[in-house]
Amino acid sequence: MKTDRNGAVPMDHPIIVFDAECVLCSANAQFVLRHDREHVFRLASMQGEVGAALYKRFGIDPANPETLILVQGGELLRDSGAIIAIYSALGWPWRMMAVLYLVPAFVRDPAYRWIARNRYRIFGRRQTCWLPSAEYARYML
Repeated sequence: MKTDRNGAVPMDHPIIVFDAECVLCSANAQFVLRHDREHVFRLASMQGEVGAALYKRFGIDPANPETLILVQGGELLRDSGAIIAIYSALGWPWRMMAVLYLVPAFVRDPAYRWIARNRYRIFGRRQTCWLPSAEYARYML
């Protein structure tokens, strides 16, 4: 799926926008695809047309983002809130991550942002963007 000629992105499912060059981010995307039994989410890489358009829509530079985003019904979740929302929607046992909402965002988010800023150095960077197998390609935008 692509944007329409007006740049609109289909919003019939929550969309996770992630860095497909980041080893950690790609592993997380693969995890979500494997465990999203209800096929709730769609994924878009920040390097692609849809992901870049969504980052720009929310004022994030797609060439230098420091967060993945979750877009639900036109609303944005980012940083640790996005991660918790994603895992909470995957069902049990991943739903137990919702307990992290008890930790205030001003405590959670700095840790998330530190990892995000250092993701390539800590986890590595792919030479090319990760692409899903044919089995999961229909969930990518």
